[in-house]
Amino acid sequence: MEQLIGQFGQDEDKRLGQQMPRKSISLCEDETFHPQICLVAIEPVSNFLILEAYAQQRDAATWSSSIDLALSSFSVDVIQCVSDEAAALLSHAQSHLTVHHSPDVFHVQYEVSKATSLPLNRQDEKAKEEHEVAKLAHQENLAKRKAFEERWPSSVRELAIEKELLDAAPELEKVFQETKERFETTTHRKHRARDARCGISKDYHPFDQSTGVPLESSEVQNRLEGHFKTLHAIVDEANLSQGADNRIAKAERVLPSMIATIAFFWSTLKLFADRLECREEVAQIWKNELVASCYIARVAGRCQKADESKRLIDLSASILARARSPDRPFGKLPESTRMAMEQQAQQAADVFQRSSSCVEGRNGQLSLRHHGLRELTASKLRALRTIHNYVIRRPDGTTAAERFFENQPRDLFAWLLEEMPMPARPRQKRTKKT
Repeated sequence: MEQLIGQFGQDEDKRLGQQMPRKSISLCEDETFHPQICLVAIEPVSNFLILEAYAQQRDAATWSSSIDLALSSFSVDVIQCVSDEAAALLSHAQSHLTVHHSPDVFHVQYEVSKATSLPLNRQDEKAKEEHEVAKLAHQENLAKRKAFEERWPSSVRELAIEKELLDAAPELEKVFQETKERFETTTHRKHRARDARCGISKDYHPFDQSTGVPLESSEVQNRLEGHFKTLHAIVDEANLSQGADNRIAKAERVLPSMIATIAFFWSTLKLFADRLECREEVAQIWKNELVASCYIARVAGRCQKADESKRLIDLSASILARARSPDRPFGKLPESTRMAMEQQAQQAADVFQRSSSCVEGRNGQLSLRHHGLRELTASKLRALRTIHNYVIRRPDGTTAAERFFENQPRDLFAWLLEEMPMPARPRQKRTKKT
């Protein structure tokens, strides 16, 4: 059965690949280890596994030959690769495929988080602990003084103790205020670092997430540079180690590639708009509003917070309603033309890819499989790829293959019933001779 499932995937790839319309795609690439090197590449929009195979090496030449072989069955043009900054993946994308390379924003945030989260949290916890100790001492002193006042007149000995409390009060008050200010400073600094880290993700978009306004690469660059400046300043203020500053600098080195990805998105959108062959005002509405609405709706689907997701959905709907207004040039077009342009806007919104999380998730699944089975053979890997592409369905009922090929594949289970040989009859039980 394992071999037949793998064969089904290979046969369907060839059959549907010959029938599919020509399309431009992005590739998310990464490798995992079992401990053999396993190369994994996914088309992120459909989540179709293009490549999942073991290799002897993970250099640029191996990646290039493996991808070429995997794509030979499909009618596609790769326009972009999304991955980490590994030299082999960069060379494979830029020198062999000659396409744009988009960096994974997760790795940027990871370096920034490693540099600031733990040391700032430790400083904040230490300041909080010191403040709690000073606060307790200050409160105890106030309580004892109040008790002495309530028992007046007191003995000579008690008056001496009260004098000691009164003499210690200013110092305790001073320590209490100093620790309070230090605790407030470390808490504020921790929150500033968190906001800067989140700001990198929030502002790394071609459309403003608050208004839906298009953002050129220069505006995105200014915003991201501001977050990195804040992080460097926090490292200096908190007297963090040189290693923390080096990690932030390492993350900042990816900034030019991030800005280039924004520029790549807008240049690709211009090519899409030129193919529409419509008036300039209609093309502007398509690019700045229809694509914006589609893109923001996609971001809303990935939000973890329900209120933020709802806000983005409402923003997307309002932008779309404004574009469809019958008083505007796009709203005056024939319905069939509007539907076709909206479908093209959906495809254009998918051009901006900033994360290879689909590959990371797949690598995690393979790691769990390997852990449970102790070994993943090449045959098992082909079978798992087939199940991912042709069996697993999204909530809308579609498989990855159906979304990628834009065609309905055959049913794997029905095909197996036809191809699987009938099991042999069980051996008859022997009767003992008496």
